[in-house]
Amino acid sequence: MFKGSIPALVTPFKDGELDLATLKTLVDWHIEQGSTGIVPVGTTGESPTLSLREHEIVVEEVVKYVAGRVPVIAGAGANNTAEGIRLITHAAEVGADAALVVTPYYNKPTQRGLIAHYTAMHDSCDLPIIIYNIPGRSVVDMTPATMGALAKLPRIVGVKDATAKLERVPLTRMACGPDFIQLSGEDATAVGFNAMGGTGCISVTANVAPALCAQMQAATLAGDYKLALEYQDRLMPLHEAIFIEPGLCGAKFAMSELGLCSAEVRLPLTALEDSTKERIRHGMRHAGLIN
Repeated sequence: MFKGSIPALVTPFKDGELDLATLKTLVDWHIEQGSTGIVPVGTTGESPTLSLREHEIVVEEVVKYVAGRVPVIAGAGANNTAEGIRLITHAAEVGADAALVVTPYYNKPTQRGLIAHYTAMHDSCDLPIIIYNIPGRSVVDMTPATMGALAKLPRIVGVKDATAKLERVPLTRMACGPDFIQLSGEDATAVGFNAMGGTGCISVTANVAPALCAQMQAATLAGDYKLALEYQDRLMPLHEAIFIEPGLCGAKFAMSELGLCSAEVRLPLTALEDSTKERIRHGMRHAGLIN
């Protein structure tokens, strides 16, 4: 159910407020371009600077706009288990297909604490959960053994792995079984991730180049890695440029260059340096997105 190119959708703003009209336009565009799912209100959706109510509104509106055309994996991560339960139960109530739940950040739980956190969220509703393992942001790395313990729960169905460690794919498969869904959370290594056994990518770059990312993913899932590498060669300068500064800032700037949405972000994030903007434009030209 969850495979291919799944944009970690940006949250568009207008004068500091949610821009829901543009959000709907983006959802329609991503589906038309071949994206196979949508993730609202992950980190790329600026979840750290949205209020809880704004978070819920974005999830609810995206589910409504998608209208069953592709799966919606709602961001429902928090470092407070009670808050996470609020987010995941709301996502279930409004009709999301799954929840993306990041390892709790800042308070650095143990592996035992991770099991308790995810078990509580699992038991709070009937929504499938994708674990989001991103130690570079959360400072907590869920081990394959911990993931294997959680995979025994019926609704812990997969992982978004942003470690960029390709050996994690077979280690996770050994711990969790061959049916456990493994999605990359790192654009630059997404082809290699699928070659090791992954089935897709929750992607930042797909905000900007959804058709190319979808075609690259489709090629890997068809076993045509020669074609997939051709797509990745076109995308690699853009992958690199988007992440010179925080990736959502890069993605929103690139999208503004395409006339898709404003580049506006909320503090403490800021507009890009001019040198970064030029690198992104170069990546977009290399990918054939602009002249």
